[in-house]
Amino acid sequence: MQLLEKLEILANAAKYDASCASSNATQRDSRKGGIGSTNRVGICHSYTPDGRCISLLKILLTNYCIYDCHYCINRKSSNIPRARFKIDEIVQITLNFYKRNYIEGLFLSSGIIQSPDYTMEQIIAVARKLRESHQFRGYIHLKTIPSASPELIDLAGKYADRLSVNIELPTQQSLDRLAPEKNIQTTEKQMAHIQTRILEHHTPKKQTLHKKITSTSKKISKPHFATSQSTQIIVGADSSTDSLILARAADLYSHYNLNRVYYSAFIPIPFPSPLLPHQPPPLLREHRLYQADWLLRFYGFSQEEILPPNSPWLDLQLDPKLNWALRNPQFFPADINRIPRELLLRIPGIGVKNANRILLARKHHSLSIADLSRLKINLRKALPFITTNDYRPNSFNPEKIRDSLSAKPKQMEFSFDPTPPQTQSEFTSIVTGEF
Repeated sequence: MQLLEKLEILANAAKYDASCASSNATQRDSRKGGIGSTNRVGICHSYTPDGRCISLLKILLTNYCIYDCHYCINRKSSNIPRARFKIDEIVQITLNFYKRNYIEGLFLSSGIIQSPDYTMEQIIAVARKLRESHQFRGYIHLKTIPSASPELIDLAGKYADRLSVNIELPTQQSLDRLAPEKNIQTTEKQMAHIQTRILEHHTPKKQTLHKKITSTSKKISKPHFATSQSTQIIVGADSSTDSLILARAADLYSHYNLNRVYYSAFIPIPFPSPLLPHQPPPLLREHRLYQADWLLRFYGFSQEEILPPNSPWLDLQLDPKLNWALRNPQFFPADINRIPRELLLRIPGIGVKNANRILLARKHHSLSIADLSRLKINLRKALPFITTNDYRPNSFNPEKIRDSLSAKPKQMEFSFDPTPPQTQSEFTSIVTGEF
């Protein structure tokens, strides 16, 4: 099989994994002779034929797999074209794409071949060759195999900027039904191991006064290890409620200090399993989960506040923060000049940055509607919930506010120019390195 054919198959097979953002990377030593950098400055993005902006080369080592996860297009019982890269082929493609400023780094995952340890060894070999043989300083994200040995995970962290291990579904019951070879306890055990290594390598140790005085001027640098980890939950492949998914995410954040939990709406795949739903969930559901996740991470909400026990599903018509405000009229309207930061963050239309700006500005004078407008507050959302020195709503009626701010739920649709950004011959020359 030609290299270009492999790339087409294995890049397409990798598109279902959403946990590949390149944030939180540390700058590697850019000594003379190295290639690439994890800095954001100077990164040139590429556009795929369907219009998506990409900055990472996102591929699988292979789409062969010994597992038979029903929701996965690469499962062993799936009747799809199969391919496998050689280690040198991935290295060659990555370097060629980087030299043309098409990518800022590599996201590498794989189907399971022979055994988890063997697969992990192959993934590590790619990263090792990029780092050691070619002095590649760009971003590398490696997808780890849940049951791979801890020693291999340690080695992967040496070469990667981020590691991830996908939990896939929020309950073991769903995994038993749709992915019988996978186990949540095994996945969480690996997350805990990665978290321990991250803390060991990136948490500065406290020094006593005696140690500070007697320490030599020469600093001993710690060996590199990945700075963060992430995971992915598939939405809509099973019957899990939004409340259950958010509870699992909140648990992962609190116990394993994950950088991100990614939510990926289930997409019907070719040759589907009879155990899967025939229709995908609305993309608005995925969007609402991301909004709720943001409230968990940055706004001080608990999972129970976002979705009480009697409301297991997120409202597609209202964002979760607005929904909470309408369910809790006892807090509103709130005086923007007096309320604490915790309540400021819960007012619809006010984000973290603007909450901090309001706190700073009101130290000097009372804020008016004109002041909030200058701060770029979303007044359409915020006005029913606030008072200022020159404004007070006539009444607080949750039903009227809901009607005025509701958006009709609909499946998101996209329209892209199908014309690729380069000709086939130009693309082939990039892959093969013939500039």
